[in-house]
Amino acid sequence: MDSTTGTALAGADASEKAIRPRRAGRLASGTAIREAAAALFLEKGYQGTSMDDVAAAAKISKQTIYTHFASKEELFADLVLGNAERVEGFVSSMAGTLRSARDLESGLRDIARQYVRIVMRPEVLRLRRLVLGEVGRFPDLARTYYERVPGRVLDALAELFAELAAQGRMRVDDPALAAQHFAWLTLGTQLDRGMFYPIDETIKDIDMDRMADSATRVFLAAYASSARRIAR
Repeated sequence: MDSTTGTALAGADASEKAIRPRRAGRLASGTAIREAAAALFLEKGYQGTSMDDVAAAAKISKQTIYTHFASKEELFADLVLGNAERVEGFVSSMAGTLRSARDLESGLRDIARQYVRIVMRPEVLRLRRLVLGEVGRFPDLARTYYERVPGRVLDALAELFAELAAQGRMRVDDPALAAQHFAWLTLGTQLDRGMFYPIDETIKDIDMDRMADSATRVFLAAYASSARRIAR
């Protein structure tokens, strides 16, 4: 390696080392912005939250926020759609949960338990209420939230039930309708209460496992295959 090449490599290495702290700082500020915005939007709503509020809570300048998000609307959309990642994790685990279970009922029960724990989290309930409250201002965002979060789960459940029916493990004529039944039985009135009652009152004394287990029993009473019913 000649001296020119060595100098060039040394310069590139120095440049990369200089860039790394800037990248780390940008990631840290992005996280601080998201955390501050989430707390403020969920507490004060969209109208009651300003970019100055977010900057003060995140302990950064408003100019720094605008290097990450072009507007308050974009920051709000980032918060709303961030929940989709958690849903994708849940959806992708469904088939594995069912495969690892000793039987169909225990597998669906485990899925129902995971489902209710994801949806009935206080921050998720607050986010859902926030989206509903802003649907008039952001109809497209609300529609996208539905498609990527509750709608995504319903679609995944419908696909799962269609596969189970094809395997002869369930009797399902309309997988989409079966998915709606499973979701309502699992979440039901507690999710409804969460849209109207104070959050702490909604989740107080909820036996989530009991909700999920009873939902699974009722669901399979309607959709279990004939062979499974005879075996029972």
